[in-house]
Amino acid sequence: MHRVKEAGCLGLAARTGSGADRVRSRVFSFGVATIVASALMAMSFGCSSGNTVPPPEAVVSVETVTVKAQSIADVVSAEGVLYPVHQASISPKITAPVRRFYVQRGDKVHRGELLAVLENKDLAAAAMSAQGGYDQAQATYASTTSSALPEEIQTANLNLVNTKATLAAQQKLYDSENKLYQQGAIARKQLDATKVALTAAQSAYETAEKHLQNLQAAGMSQQKKAAQGQLETAHGQYLGAAAQLGYTEIRSPIDGVVANRAVYPGDIAPAGTPLLIVIDTSKVVVQLHIPQLQSELLRMGQKATIRVPGIDKDVPAKVTVLSPALDPNSTTEEVWVEADNPKGELKPGTTAQVSITAKTVANALVIPAAAILAEANGPTSVMVVKSDGRAYSQNVKTGIQQGNLIQIVNGLQPGEQVIVSGQYGLPDKTKVKVTPVSANADTKTGA
Repeated sequence: MHRVKEAGCLGLAARTGSGADRVRSRVFSFGVATIVASALMAMSFGCSSGNTVPPPEAVVSVETVTVKAQSIADVVSAEGVLYPVHQASISPKITAPVRRFYVQRGDKVHRGELLAVLENKDLAAAAMSAQGGYDQAQATYASTTSSALPEEIQTANLNLVNTKATLAAQQKLYDSENKLYQQGAIARKQLDATKVALTAAQSAYETAEKHLQNLQAAGMSQQKKAAQGQLETAHGQYLGAAAQLGYTEIRSPIDGVVANRAVYPGDIAPAGTPLLIVIDTSKVVVQLHIPQLQSELLRMGQKATIRVPGIDKDVPAKVTVLSPALDPNSTTEEVWVEADNPKGELKPGTTAQVSITAKTVANALVIPAAAILAEANGPTSVMVVKSDGRAYSQNVKTGIQQGNLIQIVNGLQPGEQVIVSGQYGLPDKTKVKVTPVSANADTKTGA
């Protein structure tokens, strides 16, 4: 049966070919061709109905990368402004005209260096007067503590001397009369009168001695205290006047560079208003505001890099300040990153891009992030090309991401081929044609 159909088909094809060779007219050829085409379609249907040939399997072209192990870091990136590590806004404590400036903008200065002087003739005179008062108080104090006893004490001392002499005389008189009384030369009455006088002299001497002691104990102490108080008052007045005079000398509190000079010589410098600004640019800091979830990854001393316009290379830095509280308005944490700036290439006020290495994983399995297929409520997966040339869906668990690379915690093995372009909507077990690409290539989409 099959042979008869095959022979019929061959015969028809032969007759068709020989008839087409004899046709010369275009109209006739068109008609014959139409009839032959219809016949061929009918015969072809009959010929193929008994021996079906399946169509070839579709092959999809995809791009793949090889899963490999390498170091990957979790990097927190943010933008901030450069500030000097130290800055001093120098304001005078008194209001006075500027007599002279010793520096200009851009001059390097050292700690304690004289930058400007204010008019101070009145303050210099006041300081001199206070110095004189202090010197006088010192002299008075020295005189009080080293001079003889005051007049009252001298009087009491003289009284003590007199009463002592009187007591001695009365004692001598009593002793003499007592001998005479023993000899019967005088009466008892006279001896008793002398004894009364001796007792009175003894009492007067004791009173004078006690009075002198009391004066010495109280009087000298009070005078010394008074002299000491006067000395301290004069000293304080002198120090105050000297301080006021010293305020007219404007000195730098830090090493650095003069960044600004607000007025000119002769202008009034108001108290509390910045007269000069000195900045230390040997180090700079970038003040960042990091969202809470990212700030929880940061620690003091973590390495960072700073990139600013005009400098082709990244500048190494480190985290030096982590705010203990969040900003209630933005719910961000203020973080300072500090970098050395010995050549002054980093200019304060410049906007900088900062990358902080929060975590580093060595020998992590990584693939381009474009290979990841993630559904809102479904698993995270990738398409893996097996040795049979077909693509298979494989669930994975991801870790940290750095740039266009993402860590695969589990689900893949080193050396496997993962599709990074052409995997979206690709059915499982589809036969693919692979074009390998570099794992570090900038693969933007998997479509």
